Amino acid sequence: MPGGGFVKLPDGSVVVALTLPRPFGEDGQVRMLVHAANRARALTRLRNLGLRAVYLRGNALPPTPDEVTAVLHHPDGLLWRCAPDLADELWHPIRALLPGA
Repeated sequence: MPGGGFVKLPDGSVVVALTLPRPFGEDGQVRMLVHAANRARALTRLRNLGLRAVYLRGNALPPTPDEVTAVLHHPDGLLWRCAPDLADELWHPIRALLPGA
């Protein structure tokens, strides 16, 4: 179920949500949330962390209101968790997924 989408916030910034394969050849997928000034900058933030083949095509799976709230309340503005969502799993900071982030 790879895919993603975005939501434009009243202040002009965006929250981008992407469902991606787990990095480093691990099995499964992750749902990543990025808060940035615009979509291009959100994708650049992920690419700068080593996720080079990250693209947003369309808006099929935009972030839910709960996802938007989670990323806006995190100081880094970049979160992830396993996909599909597990009911008891919390959001993790990006450094828990990407070594050296």
